[in-house]
Amino acid sequence: MGTMTLKDLAAAMRDIDFAMLTTRTEGGAFASRPMSNNGEVEFDGDSWFFTYEQARTVSDIQAEPAVSMAMQGKAGLMGAPPLFISIAGRAELIRDKAEFKRHWMDELKRWFPEGVDTPGMVMIKVHAERVHYWKGEDGGDIAL
Repeated sequence: MGTMTLKDLAAAMRDIDFAMLTTRTEGGAFASRPMSNNGEVEFDGDSWFFTYEQARTVSDIQAEPAVSMAMQGKAGLMGAPPLFISIAGRAELIRDKAEFKRHWMDELKRWFPEGVDTPGMVMIKVHAERVHYWKGEDGGDIAL
């Protein structure tokens, strides 16, 4: 049990476009929404997502930075089980255009038409504190 390394996990995450990002609302409820990594997966313990300043996600993070993310990979050949990933961490809001440029991909223009100069754009950086995975009989924590 627990045979994956951080490098193995990062390679597997390249094939998973969306994570469900969960925050805690001002009323204490959990709120989850899909967030795309836009193909930028060099997972080293940090995940990056673009959003808009007025999104509820941003106000949730400002009040409580503890977040979680869940991901599911595709099933393998001949019915092999998919990879499931659970990440718990702390979110940080980034408003630095230099960071926007470092993580920018042209596909993002669909949602942010003015590129890194889109008014009200912000990035969410999730720094993982705990990573757990399951793939069939294998599962475990990834050391960060």
